[in-house]
Amino acid sequence: MTSLLNIFLLIPLLGLILSFLIRKEKELLMSRIAFYTAGLTLVSVIAYSIAWIKLGHNSINLKEVAIYTSKNYEFTVDLYFDKITMVYLTVGAFLTFLITIYSRYYLHRESGYKRFFNTILFFYLGYNLTVLSGNFETLFIGWEILGISSFLLIAFYRDRYLPVRNAVKVFSVYRIGDVGILLAMWASHHLWHENITFAKLYNYELVHEHLSGHTWVGVFISLMILIAAVAKSAQLPFSSWLARAMEGPTTSSAIFYGSLSVHFGVFLLLRTMPFWEQQTSVRILIGVVGVSTAIITTLIARVQSSMKSQIAYASIAQIGIIFLEVALGLDTLALIHFAGNAGLRTYQLLVSPSAVSYLIREQFYNYQPRTQDMEDTIPKRLEYTLYWLSVKEFFLDRLMNQLIFDPLKKAGRQLNFINLKNVFYYFIPAYLIGIILLFNEDKIPEIIHANLPVVYALIGLLMVLRSFTERKSPILAWLLIILNHFWMALAISFNEHFEWDHTAWYLSGIVICGALGLLLLRKLRQDESLYFDLNTYYGHVYEYPGMAFVFLIVSLGLAGFPITPSFIGEDLIFSHIHDHQFLLAFFNSMGYIMGGISIIRIYARLFLGPHIKTYHETPYKSS
Repeated sequence: MTSLLNIFLLIPLLGLILSFLIRKEKELLMSRIAFYTAGLTLVSVIAYSIAWIKLGHNSINLKEVAIYTSKNYEFTVDLYFDKITMVYLTVGAFLTFLITIYSRYYLHRESGYKRFFNTILFFYLGYNLTVLSGNFETLFIGWEILGISSFLLIAFYRDRYLPVRNAVKVFSVYRIGDVGILLAMWASHHLWHENITFAKLYNYELVHEHLSGHTWVGVFISLMILIAAVAKSAQLPFSSWLARAMEGPTTSSAIFYGSLSVHFGVFLLLRTMPFWEQQTSVRILIGVVGVSTAIITTLIARVQSSMKSQIAYASIAQIGIIFLEVALGLDTLALIHFAGNAGLRTYQLLVSPSAVSYLIREQFYNYQPRTQDMEDTIPKRLEYTLYWLSVKEFFLDRLMNQLIFDPLKKAGRQLNFINLKNVFYYFIPAYLIGIILLFNEDKIPEIIHANLPVVYALIGLLMVLRSFTERKSPILAWLLIILNHFWMALAISFNEHFEWDHTAWYLSGIVICGALGLLLLRKLRQDESLYFDLNTYYGHVYEYPGMAFVFLIVSLGLAGFPITPSFIGEDLIFSHIHDHQFLLAFFNSMGYIMGGISIIRIYARLFLGPHIKTYHETPYKSS
């Protein structure tokens, strides 16, 4: 039974590889590969679950492979199966199977037919990996796959302005939530002195022993987990992104934002529940977030003019109630609620195009005036106030911008002195001086040496902030992201002594992908000098599809996506930040997160959106 867990990853992986090899003209073959991949996985999940229940339904933990091992560190892919995994796997397999059937006809003759099914299978691989994850490292691999596949599906109609803009916005919110996962992983390393598996969290004595002397560390980890869960499940104050994500095809909206991906915040809380369930303050906070979200998004859903937006906010409200159920310890009820909500929202989204036409017909031929209801008993001033706030979506977008993105943009705009000339004249020489100091650490006064890691990490973060707000030169923005990784590596090297291969793992993917990205950007500037900045979306994917695909791959590599050694290297680097260095950990994680946002922004502005040249057909901007 244990070794058979691999099958739930191998089937989607094989389907994904086959789908890449199929030519885009072969629609029928492409859809059949997706159909049989999801169908075979569904049959396997049902058979495995029945056998697991008959054999006593004991939790299964499979340490699959140790990707990297050193003296005090081990990066392992760990798989875990229990009732939470069973429910999420079954629901995910069934709904993905349903979506593949629907999409075969819904997207027929669509120019992005192959791209859609490639992305769906990529998403399904990440979904299964996240659900089966047995530790934070494995979960984060799947978590990252979900994030990039989400961006690609929202921006599926890449010739339109609004889908691309909203895709970047949703990806940015996802990345802000990833700060929670990164800091939770870092603190967990120091609390457990190992890469703790989720199976060990069910050992009450072990958890209690470690938390008894480290209460604040436990609360910090729990709060970081909650931040990641809130961002992923669109709870307050991040609720506004889910309606924006509906710009993709109806089928991707159904599988992503109606049913599966949006429930991963609940999954994260359920998976880590044995860790935080004894922390009363955290449970109260989870419950308050859930109840507040349910109330506010219910009001917003009542006034939506778009059916997809109405379904999105209704789904958020139900997830808020599931958060409350999780906080109360009702994990079984939460799983049942998840399955019901996911199925209902998928159905509602798939029938929404037909439902709109039916409702219009019904109103036209069978109009009936609104009858008196309970809302008419509310004082009119309160009713109008709630209505106005609901129409404005309680200013959640403005709140998120004012609290997060506007301060980051404002800080980046103050860093105009970080330009291409000053980078070569001042920052690169300063980095070389830092390397010389590194080899002469014994000569540096202790008080200066203690602060060097934070100073160098701050310089790296400033470079990313400058890249995030750069509007003129994509090459400068790209170069600053590369330099940020080098400054971070130097900062951690001053922090403690460790093997040089840790830094090599970290920087190897950065160097290769960064250099390839610079070559591609120089080539694009040479060919399109008039349309080469970051002020708008240029849509160069139309004339340079091959370059766009390669640039996307190297962008993911530079962002530390799990396709290069840098993904493991980043976790290695984090393991060398001490448990009291919260500021250094924050600078490091923010540099990683903001770097990812800046990279996707460069890719989207150069290659996606309506084509800037007038001889290409371009759609009108939507409101």
